[in-house]
Amino acid sequence: MERQNWKAWLYLMPAVLFLSAFLVYPLIDVFIYSFEEGYNSASQNFFGVGLYNYEYVLHDPYFLQAVKNTFILVFITVPVSTALAVLISVGLSSIQKLRDLYQTVYFLPYVTNTLAVGLVFMILFKQTPYSDGFINSIITFFGGTAIDFIGGPYWAKMLVLCIYTVWVVLPFKILVLTSALASVNQDYYNAAKVDGTPKLRIFTKITLPLISPTLFYLIITGFIGAFKAYSDAVALFGTDLNAAEMNTIVGYVYDMLYGNSGGYPSYASAAAIILFAIVLTITVINLLVSRKHVHY
Repeated sequence: MERQNWKAWLYLMPAVLFLSAFLVYPLIDVFIYSFEEGYNSASQNFFGVGLYNYEYVLHDPYFLQAVKNTFILVFITVPVSTALAVLISVGLSSIQKLRDLYQTVYFLPYVTNTLAVGLVFMILFKQTPYSDGFINSIITFFGGTAIDFIGGPYWAKMLVLCIYTVWVVLPFKILVLTSALASVNQDYYNAAKVDGTPKLRIFTKITLPLISPTLFYLIITGFIGAFKAYSDAVALFGTDLNAAEMNTIVGYVYDMLYGNSGGYPSYASAAAIILFAIVLTITVINLLVSRKHVHY
């Protein structure tokens, strides 16, 4: 038995070393940096240890704006994208002949470069001296007023970012949910049809409970992915996200390290630890809620 344990740990050793070097050690290092006040990356010196970095970050208007943007993005895009993915997946499951074709079509945005998709969205929504953009053309055609979605009011820019984020994450969710629906035992549906159960009740009482573990997985990963959003905003609004008021928490961390206000690893570390605490809290809440609503 001991020999088998030794061999098992030997097989696990490469993964353990890799995770320790690139996950555990950086997390510990960031946690230490977050308490080092006035840390200088060039001289590797600091003048004190305390909570000043956290106080600075929590009072920084750029960070507060990034937190606001991130939370709006998370709590709009995750429920909307998940609900749309469920509806589309159920529709695809009912189309047997062309299901594979439609799955491929819906999955295309997922394998397309994020920045390329962002540029397309920017062209669709952005006003230029020569054109109001395709979306504004539709709005004015129906009697509305053109809006500068990229450089205009805050709500318009956030709307574009939410639409873009939903578009990007939707294909993966559709693929996963379609696979989950295909694995559901058809005997449940046949029994419900024999009893004359309405389709809506079949969906709420059979389909949703049976795919609830997959839904829970998508919600958890969706929250984590949305909290890490950064490239989406860059693709639409450029690298100076603070000026556009569209920065995210990850974008703030990057700016503190390498951006225009860069060179402050202690502030970046404090912001990263705050983000870690937020994501951990949301994940724990989801785990507690899942005990009543997820059926394994």
